[in-house]
Amino acid sequence: MKQIRAIKERTARYVMLGLAIFALVLLVVIGISLLIKALPIIREKGMITLLTSSDWRPLKNEFGFLPFILSTLYVSLIAIAIALPLSLLASVYLNTYASGKVRKMFQPFIDVLSGIPSVIYGVWGTLAIVPLIANHIAPHFIEFSSGYSMLAGGVVLAVMILPLLISILVEVFQSIPREMTDASLQLGATKWQTVKQVLLRKSFPGIMAAVVLSVSRAFGETIAVLMVCGNITQMPSGLFDACYPLPALIANNYGEMMSMPSYESALMLAAFLLFIIVLVFNALSRLTLVQIERRYHL
Repeated sequence: MKQIRAIKERTARYVMLGLAIFALVLLVVIGISLLIKALPIIREKGMITLLTSSDWRPLKNEFGFLPFILSTLYVSLIAIAIALPLSLLASVYLNTYASGKVRKMFQPFIDVLSGIPSVIYGVWGTLAIVPLIANHIAPHFIEFSSGYSMLAGGVVLAVMILPLLISILVEVFQSIPREMTDASLQLGATKWQTVKQVLLRKSFPGIMAAVVLSVSRAFGETIAVLMVCGNITQMPSGLFDACYPLPALIANNYGEMMSMPSYESALMLAAFLLFIIVLVFNALSRLTLVQIERRYHL
């Protein structure tokens, strides 16, 4: 029996090791495949020129990716800035203040929001958010805006990642031992003091991990953002400017200009840049989590 158990444990360990290696190899293969396809335009123009130029005129063989990179980053940051406070407060309420009946009532709604296709969010953004910005918000700040803007993309994206953030944060808060919060309350702390000093402090690494997952999803969202951002190649300078994120660039143009080798290579470079942005962001976030855990002794 001991030998059979040892064989099973060894087999399970090797299988899990193989799956982990496969995931790593798959990641490397995807990156190398995109890079190989993007090499022609990199060799022709140079990576620095491609990343720092804002000129995008494919018919004249000019490919500047800076507007698309900035649009991707700005829209994602706007979405997180809107979604994180809302999801954090909602999660605290569901975990600490809400009754069991309220939590059970809210859970199906969160699941439904998570399952709605992104194109539905895009249609909703076009019908509701874009007119709201164009007619009621933008006139207070600028003379004219069509409504198709970075702000519209950020709002729609924030609504999309809101259920994901709430679900993860609720799980993170529930992982904190109940004894810790009970001890804080028994020592005379209020619920809000317990939330600030115990719940949020102990779950801070988990909150950061939830933000990382949400930002990673925000970077890759295509259809909804494509429908409300305006898709104009320009350097975005304000919330009400139209923008053109990398996923929208790839979705809009892939398949149409494949007869132009330089254009195809440029789009593959766009995909490679998006891949690298997500990869680097996750790596930096993981390092940040390690530092936070050391600082807070978690």
